[in-house]
Amino acid sequence: MKDSVLLDTSFFVRLLNDEDPLHSNAKGFYQYFLENGIILKVSTISIAEYCVKGKVDELPMRNIQIIPFNLDHAQKTGEFAEVIFYENQLAKEKLFPRAIIPNDSKLFAQASLDKSINHFVTSDTRSQTTYAKLKAHINPKFEIIDISKPYNEAFGLIDF
Repeated sequence: MKDSVLLDTSFFVRLLNDEDPLHSNAKGFYQYFLENGIILKVSTISIAEYCVKGKVDELPMRNIQIIPFNLDHAQKTGEFAEVIFYENQLAKEKLFPRAIIPNDSKLFAQASLDKSINHFVTSDTRSQTTYAKLKAHINPKFEIIDISKPYNEAFGLIDF
């Protein structure tokens, strides 16, 4: 099974805006993944987030597999959200009559259940903080790649 990465909305925002300060980093990661046969995946959740201000046809869909959110993801999300709510010391009163589940919990559940996903690729510091809180209780099977550093630094590569 080939390695794959789950790309966060923040990754696409940076990749598709050449004026963004992290554009060149996002582009470098994108090229690195493609050149090294790493499968790129995106959740329908991230697509929905992107479409708040963008259009789906702006996304480089021919190089990316889409992961729909399903029942298994929903169950794992509940487990993850419970830990995250506990870590955030969210009062029980705020969880009733219904809890609003953060999208990070959903994306992390998808990444955790997909056996090929090794990394969640983001520039979102809130996602990274949430991941650290989750990791304090549950050991997700994926790691975070923060695109605020160039890909060669993240992977310890030397550019020639």
